[in-house]
Amino acid sequence: MNNHHGISPEVEAARQPEHEIHPQFLTRWSPRSFSDQEVTEETLLSLFEAARWAPSGSNLQPWRFIVARTAEERASFHSFIVPANREWCEKAPVLTLLISHKLGHNDALNPAHAFDAGTAWGYLALEAANQGLITHAMGGFERQQAREALQIPDDYELHAVIAIGYRGPKEALAEKFQARELPSGRRQLSESLFAGRFGQPYTLDANQ
Repeated sequence: MNNHHGISPEVEAARQPEHEIHPQFLTRWSPRSFSDQEVTEETLLSLFEAARWAPSGSNLQPWRFIVARTAEERASFHSFIVPANREWCEKAPVLTLLISHKLGHNDALNPAHAFDAGTAWGYLALEAANQGLITHAMGGFERQQAREALQIPDDYELHAVIAIGYRGPKEALAEKFQARELPSGRRQLSESLFAGRFGQPYTLDANQ
């Protein structure tokens, strides 16, 4: 495919779409090296504004974000992030924990709460990239410890800690992380797409 405007050689080398899409879906990836540049409140809030407009079942908007910006707040987050992630995320100027309310109307279980929260994270991540920021979501944290430290009620599920900031140089990372500091590829679309039923390959012939 033709090179997309605004895509860096680093991204182009690792990511070649099979069909034409907006470049933002290729340029968003998850670096680990953060600079010490602060994120202004106006810029930060624009990310959560984007997440605010994510779709959700019955418009329940089950997602919530707990944000750590001060040194004290980030230290609280560091206490429950696993060491392998804390090694690189401690330089991030902003951390946020994505959670979702598990209940819907009449306090019945909302089966889509996690699905909808994931969509909100996707919106946030794309807007961060649009703003020149990087994000990296982590599942590696102690959930019960986080629940206690941040006083999260039982009717909320904890999903991911997200590091937010500006990208730093690869060389600032520990050597073991440097080889991984590049955009990841994706499996072929045909491996994820079925026609009509599970396992039935989706081919052009199916629509002709």
